[in-house]
Amino acid sequence: MASRADSIASNLNLGNFAKATELRQRIWFTIGALVVFRFLSYVPLPGVNPAALQNLADLGRGGVLELFNTFSGGSLERMSLIALGVMPYITASIVVQMASALHPTLAALKKEGATGRQKLNQYTRYGTVFLCAIQGYFLAAGLESFSAQNGIAAVVEPGYMFRVGAVISLIGGTMFLLWLGEQITSRGIGNGVSLIIMAGIVAQFPTFAGNLFEGGRTGSISPGIIIFFVVMVVVLILLISFVERAQRRLLVKYPKRATQNGPMQQDNSYLPLKLNTAGVIPPIFASSLLLLPLTISQFSANSLDPTSGMGGVIQTLNQYLAHGQPIYMTLYGLGIIFFTFFYTAVVFNPEERAEDLKKGGGFIPGIRPGKRTADYLEYVLTRITVVGAIYLTLVCVIPEYMIAQTGIPLFLGGTSLLIVVNVTVDTLSQVQSHLLAHQYGDLIKKAKLKGRMR
Repeated sequence: MASRADSIASNLNLGNFAKATELRQRIWFTIGALVVFRFLSYVPLPGVNPAALQNLADLGRGGVLELFNTFSGGSLERMSLIALGVMPYITASIVVQMASALHPTLAALKKEGATGRQKLNQYTRYGTVFLCAIQGYFLAAGLESFSAQNGIAAVVEPGYMFRVGAVISLIGGTMFLLWLGEQITSRGIGNGVSLIIMAGIVAQFPTFAGNLFEGGRTGSISPGIIIFFVVMVVVLILLISFVERAQRRLLVKYPKRATQNGPMQQDNSYLPLKLNTAGVIPPIFASSLLLLPLTISQFSANSLDPTSGMGGVIQTLNQYLAHGQPIYMTLYGLGIIFFTFFYTAVVFNPEERAEDLKKGGGFIPGIRPGKRTADYLEYVLTRITVVGAIYLTLVCVIPEYMIAQTGIPLFLGGTSLLIVVNVTVDTLSQVQSHLLAHQYGDLIKKAKLKGRMR
């Protein structure tokens, strides 16, 4: 059932968009910031030969680096200043969130309000710099090793000076993207970091579409497969749009309160529980873990002996964990289900929510406040999380399976679609909120004018 706010937002007059000057300024600022992001993705690291990178990137297809390359809008294969994108920040924020749910000291900081959140945000920044330094060093060292093994001079002057310069440049690029995301959030429209990730994925869409239709033109992909793939993407987008806004609303009642004008009526509210509380975190984690052995083997192809124990293990993992293989699809689905339940338990604490309701005087009809309310919330959340885990598994596994079976040269999975649709829906909701506020402002001005005329 649609809420009152959704009903009002759906009846908004888009003609008021031309009058909403502040909203237009925010949209133009957001577009300008995303253009800066796209320009930076073409600025290479110092000491890198851009002409030789394309041949080297073609040899490293299929690993976890290609997943991160999709999220960075192709910055990784070009080895730009923002090659790492905002993924180190996402990883650090997830680690801090999990630690705040498990560690007593961080959990106490989380309950301190704005001061505690600022301290946790500071820890997240420190973690981002640390991860950027580690990932940047291994990326620079791996680029030197991989280019030397394949006889491609991608690095002009290999050595520690190049590695140090690359690490400093990559840290600066990622931190600049975080600053740019904060500016978008405060002065633009939508969540800045999410929009940067979405812009990187959307920037790859023309390449994906070009590969698809080029395969149809050359005859390597049949027209029926192309039509089926396009229909599947449209259906998945509609399914994601529907499920991501699905909620289980629990009725919460508040007792009557006495005021100067007499007792008030009993207030009713709703506690919304999203069907997919974990968001896009489970597929990202599951795919990263499964693609890690393939990436390691690509960077160490010539340094490992296939007859040795480690070389044999990695080659066996590559055979069974290839895209479309039954073991890969099974482990991918199980990983999504595991991380869905795990991350949902981290971000939603039924005991804390029940305690907040009790402090506010609210209660769920028929459920005793306190421990019984926490148990009931956990019971309901577990049931809807089962549906959410099945939904995430289907959305992510079906495109992977179809791409592997049809041989379409794309890396457009369900994770990319989830991110794009989620960010788009959230951004449009904020646009509707600004239009709604502008509409209410006009009504208030008209009411004041009528009052003065009387």
